[in-house]
Amino acid sequence: MANIFFRIIFSFLIVMLLLLLLMNDKVALGQDGDPVGSTQGGGGREMVPALFIFGDSLIDNGNNNNLPSFAKANYYPYGIDFNGGPTGRFSNGYTMVDEIAELLGLPLIPAYSEASGAQVLHGVNYASATAGILDITGRNFVGRIPFDQQIRNFQNTLDQVTDNLGASDVSNAIARCIFFVGMGSNDYLNNYLMPNYNTKNQYNAQQYADLLVSEYSRQLTTLYNLGARKFVLAGLGRMGCIPSILAQNQMDRCSEEVNQLVMPFNANVKTVINNLNANLPGARFTFIDIARTFEDLLTNYRSYGFSVIDRGCCGIGRNGGQITCLPFQTPCANREQYVFWDAFHPTEAVNIMFGRKAFYGDQSVVYPMNIQQLASL
Repeated sequence: MANIFFRIIFSFLIVMLLLLLLMNDKVALGQDGDPVGSTQGGGGREMVPALFIFGDSLIDNGNNNNLPSFAKANYYPYGIDFNGGPTGRFSNGYTMVDEIAELLGLPLIPAYSEASGAQVLHGVNYASATAGILDITGRNFVGRIPFDQQIRNFQNTLDQVTDNLGASDVSNAIARCIFFVGMGSNDYLNNYLMPNYNTKNQYNAQQYADLLVSEYSRQLTTLYNLGARKFVLAGLGRMGCIPSILAQNQMDRCSEEVNQLVMPFNANVKTVINNLNANLPGARFTFIDIARTFEDLLTNYRSYGFSVIDRGCCGIGRNGGQITCLPFQTPCANREQYVFWDAFHPTEAVNIMFGRKAFYGDQSVVYPMNIQQLASL
């Protein structure tokens, strides 16, 4: 099975390389050089000064566009339902953090690769497709920005803003900002589960989770030392149920092996959150239980208005998951009824739903407080 999966990935990379060479792979954000955030979002009162975002393709909004990377989404039909078209978001429209930004009363947050000057004052998105907690994660897709480099990019932003506003003003403002971090998926999908990585032979599930969360804790502490105080950490979802994994299973069922594999990571992150809240003065860490939220969605999908939970709206092969959404491919027409947009990522409808649950939800979804409560502190 691993060899079949590797051949599928290799074929996808070759196809993507050829297509990306034939098309203009730079799509500007917004119109006339304006950032996306200048035309959408931010309708209400600003609850925090800014939102800073770190993560992978689930929340990337264009940082890979100009990288030598196979992991890009700056072409149709990505962004087909987004005002302005493709931006680099791996969705038909909004990502989860787009919805959260709006709920916070902020404009949509610009990608680090595009942001400059006053554009950074409401926050910056540093997320990068195929990036992981570990630097080696995602190398099959060539260019990406691992979490450590994303943190260094934030420090560059911080230096820029400090030069303009002064250290004391910036320090006070940063402490009131929200720092959203969604990392770890690729450390499994594009590292541990990849046959050309030796990781699986070096670590069992618990050992690997221990390694990842040890690094993660160090990285989060670095952000704290740079002034961050309000953190939102997104846990890992039920990755055994995404179309890419379903496509490898002839029984057309979720892989419980993959679902069980990532459980120690989520458990470790919850423990780290408790430790960091107790040991870092002034820090407030909260955890979004994506696995529980996702399980609820898959169990009760019809009550949420969805009808298709086992295939991507845009993709090729079994479950629309063997090769992900290709340039100018025609997606499904009824995408508001699909849970998955492509082989790996949810639709805008799911992203909006998850964003609202993280913002308003109770402790069964987001612990120890929701984003609205965190922002109000």
